[in-house]
Amino acid sequence: MGGLTFVVSGKMFIGILKDKKRQEDRLMVCVRKLNYKELLQKSESKSMDFTGKPLRGFLFIEPNGFESEDDLDY
Repeated sequence: MGGLTFVVSGKMFIGILKDKKRQEDRLMVCVRKLNYKELLQKSESKSMDFTGKPLRGFLFIEPNGFESEDDLDY
């Protein structure tokens, strides 16, 4: 994958991955069904897609979505 991920009970819940096109770090977050559709509407959230088919329940969070403590709390 080329990033750093954190796993609990064999399941990834958060990670950091370098966006090779823009040379920026972004978060990979597992939200499952919790509030996936709501979070996907936020401008800093993108569907997690490695193969052309998005992984439901997983999001990429762009840098402006985790710059501040408030962003991370959300």
